[in-house]
Amino acid sequence: MKRGVATLIVLAVALSVWHERVALFSFPGILSAYSAKEYCSCRYVMGQSDGYCRGYVKQWLPLSSLGDDAAHARVVARGLGQSATAVWVGPRQGCRLLP
Repeated sequence: MKRGVATLIVLAVALSVWHERVALFSFPGILSAYSAKEYCSCRYVMGQSDGYCRGYVKQWLPLSSLGDDAAHARVVARGLGQSATAVWVGPRQGCRLLP
């Protein structure tokens, strides 16, 4: 009886993962992109300090690195094997992710 319930639970989880596979495989890129864009906006649009912005973008899943090139207003975030770069475009455009 217990074995059948456990098998049913495992099967339900496997089906759920299969159904959401596209979203699950996209998540690593979303983490780094979100962090780069939000840090860039916090730092260069809102004018906050580095320490404040690092705390602002802190996630449950930590980034492996978050680099801030203040001379070029460019932010690079790396996490879960993915990297994303955001750059400050200007006061009216704010920050954008680079391809």
